[in-house]
Amino acid sequence: MNLILLGPPGAGKGTQSKKLLAEYQIPQISTGDILREAIRTGTALGKKAKPLMDAGMLVPDELVVEIVKERLQASDCAQGFILDGFPRTLPQADALEQALGRLGKEVDAVISFEVPVETLVERTSGRRSCPKDGAVFHVSQNSPRQAGYCDKCGGALVQREDDREDKVKARLLAYRTQTEPLKAYYTQRGLLRTVNGVGSVDGIYTEIQRAVGRA
Repeated sequence: MNLILLGPPGAGKGTQSKKLLAEYQIPQISTGDILREAIRTGTALGKKAKPLMDAGMLVPDELVVEIVKERLQASDCAQGFILDGFPRTLPQADALEQALGRLGKEVDAVISFEVPVETLVERTSGRRSCPKDGAVFHVSQNSPRQAGYCDKCGGALVQREDDREDKVKARLLAYRTQTEPLKAYYTQRGLLRTVNGVGSVDGIYTEIQRAVGRA
């Protein structure tokens, strides 16, 4: 099963991809996680991506496409994959289609998460993460036992630079102008499945299971 999760920042793609991973035993490939790790470790890619991500801008297609191509060739993708946050532009979608064709693979379904803008801003700007172990919390929806500190390691939680409200709004604008055209792109290919991204985690996952079943 080869899936793409499509939706703006804060739509719930990461949460739902982890549930899909557990059920189907296929890897979640998050370009955001890969890029943040590159920034943390100071790689050449990370140094190029950091100022763009800090400003809430999209990383250039050529950088993202290369890391995704490399990742899809890993052995754990043999039985399928979940792409979370990629593609984000029409050129990326074309590059992905070409890369998959060379690997003898194709996308089975594209799950589009639909969430109101005000909900996206509240979800994203309220996130707090642990720099030590990567755990993610929310100030109101998934708050830690002790405010401001990680449940796992006790370290101080931080708000990522790109989760600040002004940066979130910039990211949503970039999504609307550069990523939303992918809905038409995948509709034309008969792959788009729309789910309501508002509700309980389990309720949304039930919708995704129905969408995947239709693939």
